[in-house]
Amino acid sequence: MPAQRTTHRFVTLVVIFFAFAAGASPAHAAAKTRLWATVNVCDTEKQPDTIGLRGSMPGNADSKTKMYMRFRVQYFVSRENAWKQVRKGGDSGWVSVGSGRYVARQSGRSFQFSPAAGNILLRGQVSYEWRRGKKVVKRATRVTEDGHTSSAGADPAGYSAAECLIKK
Repeated sequence: MPAQRTTHRFVTLVVIFFAFAAGASPAHAAAKTRLWATVNVCDTEKQPDTIGLRGSMPGNADSKTKMYMRFRVQYFVSRENAWKQVRKGGDSGWVSVGSGRYVARQSGRSFQFSPAAGNILLRGQVSYEWRRGKKVVKRATRVTEDGHTSSAGADPAGYSAAECLIKK
């Protein structure tokens, strides 16, 4: 385990170094690593026909800023080689995740689908907004990717993926 921690620290330092060299502050580089989206549930025994999406977003140290996430499910259309938004039942709407004073906040939503004909390949798209009152001061969007640790809700524990195949 100490070797993993050393490797993780080294990689973090390299990311911060290159971000700093490119003109970003170390705080800005660290904030980038706190903005992510992942699939943390995919058609499990406990949660059949379900995709769980989880996102993380950095705060800005301002308690007057409110942070929001929106979770959307996309499906893959192989004949078009394209991802499309699930129109019915695949959008959480905007979800308040707290004050900007936090270093980072995580949230998530689960969606259940029963494929009508064959398997369905899904992924998530998470949109982020930082708001002061009614004014949006910053926006970002990420599609799901693997390699992220959810603070809660993963099934099985620690699960992280870019996509989810729900089988008929």
